[in-house]
Formats: sequence, structure tokens, C-alpha cells
Amino acid sequence: MKAVIFDFDGLIIDTETVWYEVFRKVMGNYGVSMTVEDFSICIGTSDDVLYKKLEQLAGTTLDRTEMKRQTRELYNHYVSTLTLREGVIDYLQAATTMGLKLAVASSSSRNWVEAFLEKFQLRNYFDVVKTRDDVTMVKPDPELYIQAMTSLGVTAQEAFCFEDSKNGLQAALSAGLSCVIVPNGITRILDFSGHAFKMNSMADHSFEEVLAILHTKDTIHKGARS
Repeated sequence: MKAVIFDFDGLIIDTETVWYEVFRKVMGNYGVSMTVEDFSICIGTSDDVLYKKLEQLAGTTLDRTEMKRQTRELYNHYVSTLTLREGVIDYLQAATTMGLKLAVASSSSRNWVEAFLEKFQLRNYFDVVKTRDDVTMVKPDPELYIQAMTSLGVTAQEAFCFEDSKNGLQAALSAGLSCVIVPNGITRILDFSGHAFKMNSMADHSFEEVLAILHTKDTIHKGARS
């Protein structure tokens, strides 16, 4: 194993739970009750998917400019509460110590991702940061992961990734990557069929333990094919 690729929103920082609360409250102003299930299917992909779902729930076309203004205003009240998810720093330090190359592959914008990486002093851990600004299609399309691997100079057999969403998992699998799922409070309800390993938090297992588990699964898989 030469590299590890991390999703960002919902995995490194649980922005997804905050955004769910924000959109739930704003949609309430339109008389629409939005469930976790409604929101969770839009996580890890484009804003367009989310707004199409919101318009489906509302039964009408929404003023996206006004929606973005309202949600951004409300989000700003929550942003100071955001913290790194448990175990993130330990994983980044362990992977760096082992000499692995690290990348971020996120469907969010570069400005969004880079701002948080700088705020939490994480930027220096990553050799590569790929965002929606770098690709034609975001997750569940595999382009983000393919570009990340290309920039890292590794193949799918030499890397694996961490994800929290179903769209992210689909992108990883389409790119040929083994994917470790670490769902957040919003995505725990999703079906993650095809994942290599799943845990509730990076604090559940050390990075070294995850590598050992993946190695064991890969060995068993290769043995079954031979």
C-alpha cells in the first residue's frame, strides 16, 4: 500500500449534520418536512442533486439564489461548532509516519475544502487535494478518485480510501479502490454494500489495525480467485 485518499465533508469534519439541520429548518419555512433519508441520498455529490430533491419535496421550483442565501446565513450560526471527527489526526499522523502519500478527493469546492484544511492545520498532511473545481463530474462518478490516484502516481491496487457517503462509496468502487466506510450521524442509515470495512469512528480502530484488516480481506479475496 502506497497511498490513502480521504473524502472531506462528513468524514474529516461532520459538516453534513450541520447542513441537514440548516436545510431542514429552511425547508420548514416552505411548509416542507425534510427527513434524514431525503437529505442523505444527496450527500457526497453535486448541489444540483440536492436542489432537485428539495424541489421534488416542495412540489415547485425553488429560487436557488434565495435558498442559498438563507441556508448560508443560518449555516454561519453553526460553523463555529464544527470540529474534527474523532481519530482523524491520529490517522493522518500514522499514515504520514508510515510514508504513505495522502490525498483529499471531495465533491465540494476548492475554496471550501482548503479553508477548513488551513483552519484545522491539516493542509501539510496532504500531497494532493482534488475538488469539484478539478473535474467534469463529481461523485458518484469516479473522476475525482482517478485524478487523485494519477496525481499521487499510484494505481487502485496501491491505494485505498475513506468515505462516509453512498455516492462516495460508488465513486471509489468505480475507480477500483477498496473503501473503508466511516458514516456520520446522517449517513448511518445508508446501505453501504461493497465496502471493504466499516466502523462508526476512526477512534474504533487504529490506522494500523485498519491496514491489517484490509490486508487480510485482500489475501482472502485473492485466495478465493486462485
